[in-house]
Amino acid sequence: MLLGRPWGRCHPGRCALFLGVALLLDAVGLVLLLLGIFAPLDFWDFLVYTGSLILAFSLLFWTIWYSLNIEVPLEGLDL
Repeated sequence: MLLGRPWGRCHPGRCALFLGVALLLDAVGLVLLLLGIFAPLDFWDFLVYTGSLILAFSLLFWTIWYSLNIEVPLEGLDL
């Protein structure tokens, strides 16, 4: 058990769409980046720069997903 929860559960949170987009952008960016680095292509620089930009853009979706999944108890809101 980790922090009182059973190990077998995976809960993506309330905003699974942002999580899916972030994971998709990470995968595409990593593939383009590695393809640009290791493949003997003439346009390798385009793939490296595009992959890096996509990975940087995915951080926006990771931040949105994390921010929207923060749970604050009602006592902590001081309403």
